Amino acid sequence: MARYPRDMIGYGPKPPDAAWPGGARIAVQFVLNYEEGGENNLLHGDAASEAFLSEIVGAAAWPGARHWNMETIYEYGARAGFWRLHRVFTGAGVPVTVYGVATALARGPEQVEAMKDAGWEIASHGLKWIEHKDMSEDEERAQIAEALRLHTEVVGTPPRGWYTGRASMNTVRLAAEVVAPAYISDTYDDDLPYWLRIGARNQLIIPYTLDANDMRFATPQGFNSGDQFFGYLRDSFDALYAEGQAGAAKMMSVGLHCRLVGRPGRVQALRRFIDYIQGFEGVWCPRRIEIAEHWARVHPPVERERPHLMARPAFVERFGGVFEHSPWIAERAFELELGPAHDTAAGIHNALARVFRSASDDERLGVLRAHPDLAGKLAAAKRLTTESMSEQASVGLDALTDAERARFTELNAAYTAKHRFPFIIAVRDHDKAGILVAFEQRLENDTNSEIAEACRQVERIARLRLEEML
Repeated sequence: MARYPRDMIGYGPKPPDAAWPGGARIAVQFVLNYEEGGENNLLHGDAASEAFLSEIVGAAAWPGARHWNMETIYEYGARAGFWRLHRVFTGAGVPVTVYGVATALARGPEQVEAMKDAGWEIASHGLKWIEHKDMSEDEERAQIAEALRLHTEVVGTPPRGWYTGRASMNTVRLAAEVVAPAYISDTYDDDLPYWLRIGARNQLIIPYTLDANDMRFATPQGFNSGDQFFGYLRDSFDALYAEGQAGAAKMMSVGLHCRLVGRPGRVQALRRFIDYIQGFEGVWCPRRIEIAEHWARVHPPVERERPHLMARPAFVERFGGVFEHSPWIAERAFELELGPAHDTAAGIHNALARVFRSASDDERLGVLRAHPDLAGKLAAAKRLTTESMSEQASVGLDALTDAERARFTELNAAYTAKHRFPFIIAVRDHDKAGILVAFEQRLENDTNSEIAEACRQVERIARLRLEEML
């Protein structure tokens, strides 16, 4: 048995209606990352200087040494950039969610006071602005616990949102276990919030962004000018706003950093974008916690079947009859690499069909021969499987006239004598008259062609059954 944990389907082709307050067509959420004073630095007990997200593109960490230029670039964010952005957002009346690194917040009491006075949400950005990928679980768990403690001490209230950023494969799970926040944002995988099952808990995830993010001013192939940043934000907004007008309202996250967009040559792009979206109707600019509260109220977690997590006996019992009298197909499908993408009718059908398609000719022929005749003796004796009985009844094959019954009996006998297996058709795709026409036409086909067509019909029947089940 192989299980693939990544969720490659999400909401699929039909995402839910976000139902934002006031019928808003889009939720535009601004995040201000406050990291200055929490970055890698020998003064902070780290082994080397910072090398990430600064004006020094391609910077390398300096082991055992402080980096004057890097430190002062970060200091600009706290000393000047923060206050410039504070004026922009308070002036525009747009609330902000701050991702605050706990040690940075502790070193910026005036900034924290200004955030609180403005009514901004201060979510946690971890204890320090450092990489977590190489930490042991115990070390990262301790860091999360200390971040929670220090944040609560500095801000006065515990954080309700969590975003580590430089995360490990364990971060989301550990944050859910240690903090149990209202939401976690350490994902980039959707345009809407969603629920993630972590242990016995449903954890709300509000995905973040690395594309509509001023960090691209500090990365190769990023933004070279404010115009590029504004153009990208505008295009992102336009696309999502149009989807909202079409009835599929989404969320747009905008990621900002004090030391990056807080520079005078970039902040005008942010101002232009705020002015731009304020010219539209139906734009909601909440804090992230308000998105979390809305989603929990309007879209609470819903328990559903998760076939990829079933034990073998339960899986085979549930899906063993999808292919008529052929539980071996479900038994082999259980051994495939299943994941969350298989927790739908399309997903399970694909797994079962793969087994059917890769089976031997004799095995596939056995599946065909396991199907009953249409309106045949088994139906008359009420010895069909529940699925077959329901399918045949859905088009009236359980209530034939004497003439219709005689015609089906004649066709069944002729077809079976010629092809050595019963006529198979997905009856739910047809009416009674259409079935008779197809029966008469296919009777004339050669056997190889009919085997191929019958296999296609078997797969179609399986898909329709799964759509009813799931």
